[in-house]
Amino acid sequence: MIERYSREEIKRIWDLESKFDYYLRVELAVCEAYRTLGMIPLEALEEIKKKASFSVERIDEIEREVKHDVIAFLTAVNESVGSENARYIHMGLTSSDVIDTAFALQIKDSSKIILNDLDDLISEIKQMAFKYKNTICIGRSHGVHAEVTTFGFKLLNWLDELERAKKSFEFALAEVSVGQISGPVGTYSNLPVEIEEIACKELGLRPARISTQIISRDRHAKFFSELAVISSLIEKYATEIRHLSRTEVREVEEGFTANQKGSSAMPHKKNPVLCENLCGLARVIRSNMIAAFENINLWHERDISHSSAERIIFPDSLILIDFMLHRFKGVMANLVVHEDNMLKNTQLYGGVVCSQKVLLKLVEEKGFTREDAYRIVQKHALNALSGGDFRKGLESENILTPSELDECFNVEAYLNNIDKVFERFNY
Repeated sequence: MIERYSREEIKRIWDLESKFDYYLRVELAVCEAYRTLGMIPLEALEEIKKKASFSVERIDEIEREVKHDVIAFLTAVNESVGSENARYIHMGLTSSDVIDTAFALQIKDSSKIILNDLDDLISEIKQMAFKYKNTICIGRSHGVHAEVTTFGFKLLNWLDELERAKKSFEFALAEVSVGQISGPVGTYSNLPVEIEEIACKELGLRPARISTQIISRDRHAKFFSELAVISSLIEKYATEIRHLSRTEVREVEEGFTANQKGSSAMPHKKNPVLCENLCGLARVIRSNMIAAFENINLWHERDISHSSAERIIFPDSLILIDFMLHRFKGVMANLVVHEDNMLKNTQLYGGVVCSQKVLLKLVEEKGFTREDAYRIVQKHALNALSGGDFRKGLESENILTPSELDECFNVEAYLNNIDKVFERFNY
């Protein structure tokens, strides 16, 4: 199942060759802006666009001497365009103008893939939610059987969360999709403000309203928090599948291929290994989020303590999120749903989960006070949980007729309003 799975594509966006290519795109956009304002001859711009190039090997060679990656990049590019045209490149800029604007482009291009992944997963979850809309299963609170729900209703909650996560991610992406071409300490002391506006428009970014030689890292922290939310939602769903896969529950299980083996020692094992893997990866994303928040605090107008962390946490986390979304979509597409076990689990201990239906029947139709009704129902419920049978215990009270008990134990009645909720997602 290849679909839009693009781990290698995101990896390519963040490799050295691509990083410097983004740098060059920024520099060329600035040259275009200068030409628009009549500050670079057309012939020079055309020569620069035609000849500007670099090699990572040459940049590395120069950097070993100058100990500055942007200077090494610029030197390599300048060699390709010639000294006469090189004077127009990086004119009035500082390193962070190039770095942070290119960084925004890398994030934006990676996020296009993440958004496609989210769309794919949302589509899969929605399809399954409607497929299992009326598949009865037990709802649990505190890990204990509560009342009847449906498997589709459970998935519909996931759908709602994922759609909200996507909207929040899009908002955070817009906040981080800004560029700056403002020079040292961000005051435009050596270039016109219009250069930033024109260059950013050319690159498909918004110009930052203000910058301090760098773009403030609160934007990136917010973006990272949305990555953490997405990973945490996947972990939540994977944890649910792990619980429902337990032997004594066995309501769902991960797809198991013909020659797959679950254990080196125990041939019967079919472990939820994919979901366990996803839960572990979510911890990595959340840990990286801490570094993104630490990056907000920098010295004065700029230092570079953030950049070393960002070179790790951004490519790693974006690749991981892509992987997690794709893997979980695969888990859901191949999920084995044991509808018979789901129904059976609602009927344990003589249908004890129907206790509230019985309670309400006694109060509303038989004239019992709530306290007296609760005492009677709880007595038989607790007895059932200790090895008895809830319905048989109630029958011994001779309070409700067989038909009235049938009404209380009719699990279909729990679905009366399911359609109304699903209508909210019928788009």
